[in-house]
Amino acid sequence: MVERTKQTIALVDDDRNILTSVQMTLEAEGFHVRTYTDGESALQGMTAYPVDLAVLDIKMPRMDGMELLQRLRARSNLPVIFLSSKDEEVDQLMGLRLGADDYITKPFSQRLLLERIRALLRRNEVSRAEANGTPVGGALVRGPLSLDELRHKCTWNGQDVPLTVTEFLLVKTLAQRPGLVKSRDQLIDAAYGDTVYVDDRTIDSHIKRVRKKFRQVDDNFNQIETLYGIGYRYRED
Repeated sequence: MVERTKQTIALVDDDRNILTSVQMTLEAEGFHVRTYTDGESALQGMTAYPVDLAVLDIKMPRMDGMELLQRLRARSNLPVIFLSSKDEEVDQLMGLRLGADDYITKPFSQRLLLERIRALLRRNEVSRAEANGTPVGGALVRGPLSLDELRHKCTWNGQDVPLTVTEFLLVKTLAQRPGLVKSRDQLIDAAYGDTVYVDDRTIDSHIKRVRKKFRQVDDNFNQIETLYGIGYRYRED
């Protein structure tokens, strides 16, 4: 049996506490991690030793994350996630326009960061495989619902439903076991893990947005049921 090569993540942040914490989490999940405390050293390091994905802070010494992203985009399509304390919409839009694939603001859930890293890596693997003519498949199907985790793609009756990573995790958790009730605490664990505290209302808000997105493609969507005082379930047809 051939052992799969570890995927390598570059973490770039001038906060050493964040570097250490995230590095430990990613290494525990089987990734190889390289850390950098400024954009210039990160650019040099990633040029000499290519990585599979980069997580970049925006405000850093010597070269900020925006400039680093521009330099990276000039030479590759490396998946990039911005991780920053800046949460103004203009910074998010600027980063995405420059070519960032995702944007997470501090403080953040390491579980959510991990899921977004995995989603981007899966998407990148699928793109390379399809470019080489290799068929890639496998999706969770429940009637008109299809959840393709490799492509991070959700469809209802063949129509795309654009879900965030958190929303995708919630729908997948419910659809995996139709008819079984999931409490809000169970859904919090599925979407966030135990690295961040969120209250029950956060899950209610996510479910409300999920239903709205599905009803934009099907006015009669009612597969996600509320059991008041208990939780949610995916209807068993």
